[in-house]
Amino acid sequence: MSAYFLKSFCLLLLLSLLTSGISVTLNNSSESSEAKCIEKERQALLSFKQSLIDSHGMLSTWTNHHNNTDCCKWKGIHCNHQTGHVQLLDLHGNFDERPYLRDAINVTPLIHLQYLEYLDLSHNYFFGIYIPDFMGFTNLRYLSLSHSYFTGRIPSKLGDLSQLRYLNLRYNYLWGEVPVQIGNLKQLQYLDLGGFYLSRRIPFQIGSLKKLQYLSIGCNYGEITRHNILNSLSGAIPFQIGNLPLLHTLRLGGNFDIKAKDAKWLSSLHSLTVLDLTSLHNLSSSPQWLQTISKIIPNLTELRLADCNLLDNDIQSLFQSHSSNNSLSLALLDLSSNMLTSSSLQLLFNFSLNLQELYLPHNYISLSPSLCLNFPSLTILDLSYGDLASSTVLGNFSISSKLQELHLQSSGLIDSSFLISSTSIRNSLSSLLHIDLSNNMLRSYSIFHWLSNFTTNLRTLHLDSNFLEGSIPDEFGKSTNSLEYLLLSNNKLQGKVPSFFGRMCRLQVLDLSYNKLNGEFPSFIQNSSWCSRPIFRELELSYNQIIGKIPESITLLSELEILYLDGNSLEGDVTESHLSKFSKLYFLSLSYNSLSLKFASTWIPPFRLNYLFLASCKLGKTFPNWLQTQSSLIVLDISDNGISDFVPEWFWNKLQTIYVLNMSHNNLIGSIPNMQLMLLYRPSINLNSNKFEGEVPFFLLQASELLVSSNNFSDLFSFLCGNVTATNLATLDLSNNQIKGQLPDCWNSVDRLLFLDLSNNELTGKIPMSMGSLVKLEALVLRNNSLMGELPSSLKNCNNLIMLDVSENMLSGPISSWVGESMQQLIILIMRGNHFSGNLTLPLCYLKHIQLFDLSRNNLSGGIPTCLNNFTALAGNNINQTETKNHVHWYNNTYHEIYSISSQSYTFRITWMWKGVERNFANPELTLHSIDLSCNNLTGTMPREIIYLLGLVSLNLSRNSFSGEIPSEIGNLRSLESLDLSRNQFHGRIPSSISQMDFLEKLDLSHNSLFGRIPLGRHMDTFDASCFEGNIDLCGEQLNKSCARDETSVKSQQAAVHGEDFIFYEALYMSLGIGYFTGFWGLLGPLLLWQPWRIAYLRFLNRLID
Repeated sequence: MSAYFLKSFCLLLLLSLLTSGISVTLNNSSESSEAKCIEKERQALLSFKQSLIDSHGMLSTWTNHHNNTDCCKWKGIHCNHQTGHVQLLDLHGNFDERPYLRDAINVTPLIHLQYLEYLDLSHNYFFGIYIPDFMGFTNLRYLSLSHSYFTGRIPSKLGDLSQLRYLNLRYNYLWGEVPVQIGNLKQLQYLDLGGFYLSRRIPFQIGSLKKLQYLSIGCNYGEITRHNILNSLSGAIPFQIGNLPLLHTLRLGGNFDIKAKDAKWLSSLHSLTVLDLTSLHNLSSSPQWLQTISKIIPNLTELRLADCNLLDNDIQSLFQSHSSNNSLSLALLDLSSNMLTSSSLQLLFNFSLNLQELYLPHNYISLSPSLCLNFPSLTILDLSYGDLASSTVLGNFSISSKLQELHLQSSGLIDSSFLISSTSIRNSLSSLLHIDLSNNMLRSYSIFHWLSNFTTNLRTLHLDSNFLEGSIPDEFGKSTNSLEYLLLSNNKLQGKVPSFFGRMCRLQVLDLSYNKLNGEFPSFIQNSSWCSRPIFRELELSYNQIIGKIPESITLLSELEILYLDGNSLEGDVTESHLSKFSKLYFLSLSYNSLSLKFASTWIPPFRLNYLFLASCKLGKTFPNWLQTQSSLIVLDISDNGISDFVPEWFWNKLQTIYVLNMSHNNLIGSIPNMQLMLLYRPSINLNSNKFEGEVPFFLLQASELLVSSNNFSDLFSFLCGNVTATNLATLDLSNNQIKGQLPDCWNSVDRLLFLDLSNNELTGKIPMSMGSLVKLEALVLRNNSLMGELPSSLKNCNNLIMLDVSENMLSGPISSWVGESMQQLIILIMRGNHFSGNLTLPLCYLKHIQLFDLSRNNLSGGIPTCLNNFTALAGNNINQTETKNHVHWYNNTYHEIYSISSQSYTFRITWMWKGVERNFANPELTLHSIDLSCNNLTGTMPREIIYLLGLVSLNLSRNSFSGEIPSEIGNLRSLESLDLSRNQFHGRIPSSISQMDFLEKLDLSHNSLFGRIPLGRHMDTFDASCFEGNIDLCGEQLNKSCARDETSVKSQQAAVHGEDFIFYEALYMSLGIGYFTGFWGLLGPLLLWQPWRIAYLRFLNRLID
């Protein structure tokens, strides 16, 4: 609906321009009486064209041919038929569907078009280019720069274009505040300032624009989620009753402080038909606003209340007064990212008659068999990020036969969710054009069969980020010939890339990256000759297991604009013949293969790239001269290419238009010339691991990120203490160079630094006081130098520090209390290997975010404070890694005002004694939660409070003078992997709970005064004798030493056994004697003593003998 309104509005405005004298000849025909274009303006247009890349021929009619001199007949240009002056320039592109323009646009030549009233440059690709201020365009009435990826602040000079009726800047990378000068545009009827990173308040001056009908400021929900940004606009809504009386579209994206009076202003907008209040988080707590919105709903065709913390009760209050479908004209409803359940969906069904678009992602909606819904007019449905795991999704309600888009991203879908076979479902899906099933739990290829059977006109299919296994069935390729966009990345697909892709002649984008596809380079390229036109605009095969050479037949894909082949096992040469047909290519990634690029030094490629990634490719020892032809580069990665050469001066000039440059891990030599360059786009520059020498040139201070670690730079003073102020430098890494002498005392020239690393140099002297001027600093690394003296008190101004590493120096004095009092954001504190002395002060316990705490190898004395349980970040079993990473490594959205959008992250690197071995770690705070106080003079007992630090992974208190017993509950530290208490004076028994530490890999209790048996059980028998040596009273299997009590017990047991045997045998012998005596005399006694028995016995014997 909004697109329909926009077209209508533009048409009306165009008609109004016609009445002011513009003659728009839509068929580019002119009569003999019509004036031809002015020569000066024709030359200006040709000069303007030179600044653009027109791969798609949008400006093909703009030529300097002798029979084409009338620029009024050129495409996109309309002139006044009486004067011949250019008055309308319509160069809007279509970046999604093509065609479009790109490159560093230069509007300066257009100043000569003094009568220009209409300028449309929307939907092109001008990424990273600042919005021109359009000074001198005094007659301009219509200006559209939307969806063109412009960058920077909104120029205040736009407020001088007093004739403007239409200004559209939506979908650009804009930051900073909305200039108050926009309020000077009194004729304005349409204003869209939907920049991604706009912040602060809405100027109240906009309220004075009485003719304004369309107002949009801030991002909508789709832009927020797609680009992972936040609406940073805030403050009061500066409008009051009487402001903007003609407004029929209002879009505000931001967490504004709404008041009751603002609701009265909203209710006064009687012409309002479109309302969008994205990210208005306190809307639910404002009954006046909810009542006002409820009253105006019957007038609305579009309502967006995304990310407003709404509950089911709020939706009910909005719609309860509207009893039937007939009372509403809503065609679009967006309630994304609230806290709604299925009951709201059931309620909305009552108002579904006219609803065409329904957006409900990021809610708590689930579908059950009892939920019978029917949206007869629906064309777009979004239930992404819901709970559909237990649903047979498409069987629970009758989807509209008009449905064209279905979004079910991240909804917990499984294979059984698509066990549907009814004819009604087949009919309801026949109109489906776009379906998004990404980020679910689909595993089997049965989803391909389902899609083959139930969709016939599908154009876009998202199945990326699932768990799909096996190969893609051939029947899928036969039944989905209508597909234009197919995304299958981040799955587990195997086998060769199917050949049927070459016969899908409509396919424009194919993404198979991050799978397990194997075999040689796909053969579907040959099959593509079957199509009447070249297939593929974008091909992504990154990070599979594709082997072999890139065939020269790849030139059949001559329409390619984007090609990803990185992260495979491709080998062989890439020559000019491979790339000779790619005139439209602007993105090429061949990194992380075994490819050799062999181009003639005089070769001029047919393309002008914006993005080039060649990491780990072999480019030869000489610097690649063909890069000189690539004048439009935005991102360039030629790291680890084996280049051993000087960098030519022409290359450094490219930094004036580059956003990201990576030339690390080569053997580049020589010094960098100190040129007079303007780095307008504040690039991220990585020159690590080369052989550059001499001084770092001043112009590099204009970068937002400068990484020059592991080179041979020797001078820091000249770089920092010149007359240049680095207003945009966020990251400076000069570690592992040969910088000598004292630290310069002019750090106020780089006072916006966020990350500073000077480790592993030859710096001497004291840390200067001016370093305390780095108040924005988040990481300060001075490790492994020869710095001395105390930490300057000015460092307490650096209260944003997350990491402080001054290890391996000669610093001395006490650890000041302000370390804990002023640096409470610290996550990493490393001060080992110095001469710090004194006690551990109580303020250190204020470091509640600390995760790595290393004060080892100093001269500290006294005891450990008992307040260690205040280290709350170490007290949890599971530290939120996502939250930590976002806080530590990713720049805040508001930084876009100061630093470049290309500088997004920083990697913390430390050295750490881990399990007895010094190791290097990257981003250690995400996994390594440790305390190391070893090699000091600390005394006292081990505080029992340590047992509450359940997140500890490593604890080292070795080589001190601790005494007392090891806390019996130490086994509560179940996450511990390394425990070193060696070389202290601990006594008592080893707590049996220590056997409960299932992750413990290193244990050292040696050289203490421990006694008794070493606990057994679980993994305790894996620790050898060295872990317990030096405790003369310890015993146990680990030491192969029996315990004294055990020997006594054994002897007593043996004595008991012997005693029991004696009694047994004595009883046996006695019983045998008694038995023999009784048996003998019991039988023979009567025979001998009693005559009748004797006579009877003799007779019995005689009978036996007979």
